[in-house]
Amino acid sequence: MKTSQLNLRLLPMSAAVCALSLVTLSVQAQSTAAMDKAIVGSFRGEGIVSVEAITQDETQALCSDPKLATGKAGAKRRAAIEAENLATILPPYDGVYLGDWKEGEKVAQSGRGATWTDKSSTVNGGGCYNCHQISKAEVSHGTIGPSLLGYGKTRGNSAAVVEYTWGKMYNAKAYNACSAMPRIGHFNLLTEKQMKDVMALLLDPASPVNQ
Repeated sequence: MKTSQLNLRLLPMSAAVCALSLVTLSVQAQSTAAMDKAIVGSFRGEGIVSVEAITQDETQALCSDPKLATGKAGAKRRAAIEAENLATILPPYDGVYLGDWKEGEKVAQSGRGATWTDKSSTVNGGGCYNCHQISKAEVSHGTIGPSLLGYGKTRGNSAAVVEYTWGKMYNAKAYNACSAMPRIGHFNLLTEKQMKDVMALLLDPASPVNQ
């Protein structure tokens, strides 16, 4: 059989494969659209929480796509997003990073605030215990994030460590575009004073974290 004849016989097959690929992509797009619609439809505004709260920004949208979140396809975009988030980090207005670790422990152990059952006047807690071990005395704690035991004891309190810790708390996406840690300072989830107090909890030698 001549090559030209073989190519002609393969053309219908190639066309069928292309058509199938297009159908698959179309079905996937429709499925994704239907899922997005279902998610939005399952939420409602109530109390201080509005439906708009589930609207994703560019960082969240990229990290919701598994291929872009971890694959080579999204590597450049992840790096760009990290740079964009790094630019949002602001140091304390007075240049002082550490507050009161006792108050910081209260913030870290509080899960209140920003829910539909809270009033707008409710002071937000950090809810740090949901993801991290903070002290040896804790009965239970989350494991999504690393244990914070000995955080300052093992790292010290050099300017680089202090600034990195502040930046990580302020906007963790600056260091890992798809970090599971909330962007605490970026979204004003805690006040600057609360953040300083949590900084002291992590870095003050007297805090339970460093015992």
